[in-house]
Amino acid sequence: MKENVRVLLDSINKVIVGKEETIKKILVCLLSRGHILLEDVPGVGKTTIVNTLAKSLNMSFNRIQFTPDLLPSDVTGISIFNQQSNVFEFKKGPIYNNVVLADEINRTSPKTQSSLLEVMQEGQLTVDGVTYILPKPFIVLATQNPIEYEGTFPLPEAQLDRFMMKISIGYPDRLSEKEIIRRFSSNNPLETIESVLKSEDIINMQKEVDKIHVDSSIEDYIVDIITKTRKDKNVRLGVSPRGGIALYRAAKAFAYISDRSYVLPDDIKNLAEEVLSHRIILRPESKVQGATEKDTLNSILETTKVPVVKGNE
Repeated sequence: MKENVRVLLDSINKVIVGKEETIKKILVCLLSRGHILLEDVPGVGKTTIVNTLAKSLNMSFNRIQFTPDLLPSDVTGISIFNQQSNVFEFKKGPIYNNVVLADEINRTSPKTQSSLLEVMQEGQLTVDGVTYILPKPFIVLATQNPIEYEGTFPLPEAQLDRFMMKISIGYPDRLSEKEIIRRFSSNNPLETIESVLKSEDIINMQKEVDKIHVDSSIEDYIVDIITKTRKDKNVRLGVSPRGGIALYRAAKAFAYISDRSYVLPDDIKNLAEEVLSHRIILRPESKVQGATEKDTLNSILETTKVPVVKGNE
């Protein structure tokens, strides 16, 4: 494993117990310039993981607590008239940071949710006709409770499609939960975390990820999977081209943190659920019959021919 990746993992593991695979996938998004949606029940550590990542990186960080009364300008910023200079001056909002925690994103209105569309896709924001470039690297890590909870606004398809991955943390196993109780019994280990990497380190790692080789057969494999999601009898809306790009980029980052210079079919399989399942919309009648996005995607993976790739170190 790359040294910088190991250093960052070790730092996060000082706080987060038993979730290394989840943390690796978060790092995959960071290194492939993607964004993450963490969906799970309250109390499993969604916000803690994001805070730990932010403290481990010597980069600007801000947390936005999404509430029903939050306005788009509370996220992006607002132009204020300066009476002394007689001109409007733009006051940047909390989105103008390297790492942004959008906490409980589905508790705010769709209008405010949509204020993130441009920044997540293009790394910039436009206010009053003026475009502001966000700092690099830039990543949004949003948390949400399951949509069945009261007082939530389900994210629309266009918003979900901006997230490279949708990840569920899940409850810890017995040994991990025992260790969590011990670590947090007297003090918060998050308070002792120090930054181990700088923004320049992440940017350099992102450039190295760009160089990871993807064989033509792997590209065909990705396209085959994406195409099948659009033709499956249970699916009303399949994966968009943006989803295929996300899977391609994520696979390169996964190969990188696995200390390989090339992508394997297993990289695609390991990431397909988190990258693609939230981009699939099932037919209502299929849902009634018990079909799920995860099962549908697994069925597609099982029936798609896997290429044989010979990697070169």
